[in-house]
Amino acid sequence: MAKVAVVYWSGTGNTEDLAKAVTAGAKKAGAEADLFSVDAFSADKMGDYDAFAFGCAAMGDEVLEEAEFEPFFAEAEQKLSGVPVVLFGSYGWGGGQWMRDWEERTKAAGAKLVADGLDVENAPDEDALAKAEALGEAVAKA
Repeated sequence: MAKVAVVYWSGTGNTEDLAKAVTAGAKKAGAEADLFSVDAFSADKMGDYDAFAFGCAAMGDEVLEEAEFEPFFAEAEQKLSGVPVVLFGSYGWGGGQWMRDWEERTKAAGAKLVADGLDVENAPDEDALAKAEALGEAVAKA
C-alpha cells in the first residue's frame, strides 16, 4: 500500500478544500494518506512517504506563498528525484501561470509528475473537487 503525504498552504480555505479532496481520493484508491498544512510538515519527514501531493495558492505575482510554502518546497524539491508527485492549488487572477511554472520546477527536480497540475480559479466547485479526488487517486496508484 502506498503512503501519500498531502502537504498544502491555504490562505482562504480554497486550497485546503482541494487538499481534503485529494486526500479522500488517495484513500479511495487504497493508499494510506496523511493531510498536513505546510507548517506541520518538514522535508525531513519525506522519507516516510512514497508519493506526495503538494498544494499551494498563487500569491502576488503568480508565485508560491513565500513565507512558509516556498522555503519548504525549496528544501523538498531536493528530495523529489523519481518520486511520484501531483500539484494543485487555487488562484484569483493571472490565469494559473504559477502552476505551469511550478510544474516545470518540479520536473526539473526529477519528480515523476503523474498528472497535470490542478489549478482552480477561486473557490472549488463540485467539478473541481471531483478532479482533486481523481488527482489523489492518480498519485496513490503511481
